[in-house]
Amino acid sequence: MVGTTDPVLITGCSSGIGRAAALRLHDAGFTVYATARRTDALTDVASRGLRTVALDVTDENSMTQAVAAVEADAGPVGVLINNAGYGLYGPVEQVPMAEIRRQFETNFFGLVRLTQLVLPGMRRRGRGRILNVSSMGGRITLPGGAFYHASKYAVEAFSDALRMEVAQFGIDVVLIEPGPVKTPWNDVAAASLATAGAGPLAADGQDGADGTAPAAPGDPYREYKAAVGASFGRTRAGLVGRFGSTPDDVAKVITQAVTARRPRARYLINPVAKSLVAMNRVLPARAYDSMLRRQYRLPR
Repeated sequence: MVGTTDPVLITGCSSGIGRAAALRLHDAGFTVYATARRTDALTDVASRGLRTVALDVTDENSMTQAVAAVEADAGPVGVLINNAGYGLYGPVEQVPMAEIRRQFETNFFGLVRLTQLVLPGMRRRGRGRILNVSSMGGRITLPGGAFYHASKYAVEAFSDALRMEVAQFGIDVVLIEPGPVKTPWNDVAAASLATAGAGPLAADGQDGADGTAPAAPGDPYREYKAAVGASFGRTRAGLVGRFGSTPDDVAKVITQAVTARRPRARYLINPVAKSLVAMNRVLPARAYDSMLRRQYRLPR
């Protein structure tokens, strides 16, 4: 079991879930190292007394230096919260390979590498906890998000395997699986959908930039992208507005997972996530696809 004397390293803290979790854990008495690619995005967090470190999960030197800085300052990382990530959306045929690789570098490979970097210290200390922020999108797949979902399914499989490997060293591995959350995530995902097939994508990998471009004339996926894009708006106005979690809702669950004597392997958050995962589990694939087609009003 970890304690408040064990330093906490969190990625993607410039906004949203990462920022809320960093602040909540700090208030719970932990020494928190909040990270983002640009430390100027962490000014308000630093003003609350948290320690800040520059960390780009797509850059080997940045990750190595960040972990070394924490270890030099406070000893081995006790809790790693892999939170940095974004949603890349677009038809499989149209998304450039460079963007697909960037999605996996941010959502998966960076998470893997940071885990590798903190594990030796956790093993030596005989305890540790790794929280991987996945998504309900690691358990179900929604239209338009092939590569986002693939990256989150990878996080799920990785975490399940890692949990069995490191239990012998007193290290817990936990999956945090939010449903719809009121953050800029939808805007970034919608922007990537709009730019698919129309030139370079503008979605920022960790800190939530935005960018759009019109669909190319004669785009064979025009109607499909319009339907998926419209679903983002309906979700914001409907499901997210009524049932969506706030970043602090997710941060509360993260804090519970960090402080629990025996944390659960998975924390599936909010009624929307729970209902969709349950339906995916019990419905035949064709029935589930048919439900989504109707809900998203996809072209046939």
